Amino acid sequence: MSAIPLATISVGVLVERSKSASAWADFHWRPVGVLTGVPDASPWTKLSDEGGCVTFYAGAADIELYRTETANYRDNLRSEMPSLWIVLRPVESDPPYELALVTADPAEGEAMTEAGANLVEAVAMPKPMQETIAAFVAEYHVEHEFVKRKRDRANPEALARRSPVTGGGRK
Repeated sequence: MSAIPLATISVGVLVERSKSASAWADFHWRPVGVLTGVPDASPWTKLSDEGGCVTFYAGAADIELYRTETANYRDNLRSEMPSLWIVLRPVESDPPYELALVTADPAEGEAMTEAGANLVEAVAMPKPMQETIAAFVAEYHVEHEFVKRKRDRANPEALARRSPVTGGGRK
């Protein structure tokens, strides 16, 4: 976004790599959660290795909160499972993804799927973040009344009259 965020929440991102059943890919990668705060660890540090399923600390990200998106945050918090969207962008290295974005805005998370190559996953939002975002919404949300635009009525008389075609007609 081009605007300056009014608040940011720093998080650590967890990604899981598991053996793929596909003949076309060796591994299946997916974001699995966030940590409140940023641990003192390097990106892509292996945290656990349990039976072919490896969990990595993928790195740190800032969730940016904007005044113009408070309705989306509010709707997210009101949902059955408030979520954060983690976006991993493919790169030509090992590991094959880089951490691109973490957002609490469902519309922004969905928009990040349009590139087609990004790996976007919704994960559960931790309670402390829900409380922080709820406080942000309470402070900055302004309800905007929906106003349906009225169409101009067509003038049937103007539509019925056509001026004659002059010169260059078909023969």
